[in-house]
Amino acid sequence: MSDNNALKLESQLCFPLYAASRKMIRAYRPHLDALGLTYTQYITMMVLWDRKTVTVKDLGQTLFLDSGTLTPLLKGLESKGYVLRARSKEDERVLNVTLTEAGEALKEKAAGVPLKMAACVRMRPDEAAALRRILYTILEDTNDE
Repeated sequence: MSDNNALKLESQLCFPLYAASRKMIRAYRPHLDALGLTYTQYITMMVLWDRKTVTVKDLGQTLFLDSGTLTPLLKGLESKGYVLRARSKEDERVLNVTLTEAGEALKEKAAGVPLKMAACVRMRPDEAAALRRILYTILEDTNDE
């Protein structure tokens, strides 16, 4: 890439990723507002619906979020009665997050969100799968320095 093109917005990979992410999260908003969740709370709940109990460390690694972001997020979910946070009996340094019955019940209310979102994106399933693979490649290969 020549120096003349290096600083052009249309030459950047980061910009369409950023803009597409913002657009997707905005599209989620009405569906998540109906559930009383933010997008980050929703993706946290998705992990818990799958695993039931997870350490804060594992949750952060899975969601690419740091503890400074996770702590208030988890406090919010706990205040809504969806999760419980408790120190591990085996290692007091480890904080576990466990899905509650109310959190499990929320899963049923959220079940339609992925289909509603799929309708918002005009992409064939094979294109969506290819894009997901590419994005995870970027996430796995990018240093967080």
